[in-house]
Amino acid sequence: MKKRLRNLLSDFLSPEELTHIYNSYNVVGDIAIIRITERSRKYNRIIAETIMDAHKNVKTVLAQISPVSGDFRLRKLEFIAGEDKTTTIHKESGCLFSVDVEKCYFSPRLLYERARIAKQVENGEVVANMFAGVGCFSIVIAKYSKAEKVYSIDVNPLAIQHMQENIRMNRVYGRVIPMKGDAREVIENRLCCVADRVLMPLPEKAFEYLPYAVSALKKGGGWIHYYDFEHAGKNESSVEKVKLKVAEKLESLGVAFEIPLGRIVRTTGPNWYQVVLDIKAFMERI
Repeated sequence: MKKRLRNLLSDFLSPEELTHIYNSYNVVGDIAIIRITERSRKYNRIIAETIMDAHKNVKTVLAQISPVSGDFRLRKLEFIAGEDKTTTIHKESGCLFSVDVEKCYFSPRLLYERARIAKQVENGEVVANMFAGVGCFSIVIAKYSKAEKVYSIDVNPLAIQHMQENIRMNRVYGRVIPMKGDAREVIENRLCCVADRVLMPLPEKAFEYLPYAVSALKKGGGWIHYYDFEHAGKNESSVEKVKLKVAEKLESLGVAFEIPLGRIVRTTGPNWYQVVLDIKAFMERI
């Protein structure tokens, strides 16, 4: 949606007024989520009506009025127009996801990443998703690979409820396994040495939880898909900065590894990036 919103509003607002409008917005199911500033708040109604006119499927427009924060990765939302609701069904990659956009974390912008990881999963693999949310990564993997099990951990009870509904809707019973709790405790108590592949799609906590991702891997090793936020100035590489700190951590854990892929997933702010590393861990002592 980048740059599109200002174009849509160009017939209604002056160039100076448009400078106060965030260019991008998210559409989750039939809900559009915009970001606002104090100076753009007075244009909320026209923004909402313009989006609903451009996207005939959108029934609700909400404004994000706080950053994503807390253990549940939630943001405060303000109702702007349409139906006053926060729950919807989102379609992606042939899958259906029930989500409450106010009470569960969900990002439609990870669509490519979910499909990319699913294509890498080999027949019979056991996958551990440490921060599963409503189960999007896990269900896409189950639908498009022959993974044996996808253990899907989340600390948010409501996210687990939506995950259970999504498992039902997408008919992946017995393959996607919901597990409520903190990933650190769940792995220590139930998932040590079981996984061929571990997903860490929570940049805020991935570095802290990296030792537990390692402990979830089978004794012969496996893959870790690691996500992080990183700042990079003009002459810096965010990917290389993440590689360096992850390499130092894995070396301190005595793990042999390779990082065959590192890429920027998306820009999250001025000089801030979300980065993913695909890490092959061999679990040999250095």
